[in-house]
Amino acid sequence: MKKVFQFSITVILVIALVNMSSCKSKTGAEKQVKEQKEKEQVETIKQEIEKNVYPLPTSAEVIKMLTELEVGYIIGISNPPSNAKKYIQSSAKAINIGVFGADLSYATLYNMQQDVNDYLDAIRVLANSLNMSRIYDTKLYDSIKVNFDNRDKLVKILTDAFNETYQYLSENEQQNLALLVVGGAWVEGMYLTTHVSEAAYNVAGISRVLLEQKKSFELYLDITKPYLDDPMIGDFVKLLEPIKKVYEGLSTSLTEKDIKDITEAITVIREKII
Repeated sequence: MKKVFQFSITVILVIALVNMSSCKSKTGAEKQVKEQKEKEQVETIKQEIEKNVYPLPTSAEVIKMLTELEVGYIIGISNPPSNAKKYIQSSAKAINIGVFGADLSYATLYNMQQDVNDYLDAIRVLANSLNMSRIYDTKLYDSIKVNFDNRDKLVKILTDAFNETYQYLSENEQQNLALLVVGGAWVEGMYLTTHVSEAAYNVAGISRVLLEQKKSFELYLDITKPYLDDPMIGDFVKLLEPIKKVYEGLSTSLTEKDIKDITEAITVIREKII
């Protein structure tokens, strides 16, 4: 997912190397100082780029794993689109842009066209209030509609939209909201994963998906650490305690009880955010 920025990083590094080569005519000491300064500048730019890249597998990538398990679409388990109008605080709006993003991925990758429309509308309601309406405009739906039979292309279209959302918020000094979008998407992706069946633990391959999400969860906790003093981030991370406790006790394989515990924990969290 970070491949979209590799070209930019490469160009930056090449420019830096060219600049460094121009130092050959200077004294050794001057050259070392200049090289060190340029290395620091390159590293700073790389860090800024990384900060603006969606940091986890997007919900589209997670839902694609679900479709590969050959489980059917379950009507009614997603967050109702009508809920979009009830979110007032910016934190709730950001979290549920993430939630609806996962629901949009779910509907899109299962070719549920009316639900796709409904979730795009729901996201647009929230995005408008955060000045992101252009990301979820009619062009996005048109792209989805044209590619309904190409799952890989759909994942790319959705992933690009989520990347753009995260990048917009990050670049406009709203990193806290960007991280809440990611967190909301992660919770909803987990909720959908654990509710693909009345007995999810009987679905072949479900353990693999849930263990992959454990890695994402640990990464999410790491990237939120610098922002825990922000009340919105601090409060959201506290909500994740139930799943944190469950994941801390897991090994490299899951039992039926483990999957039930994960399901219960994520349900408790999800009820508090939608």
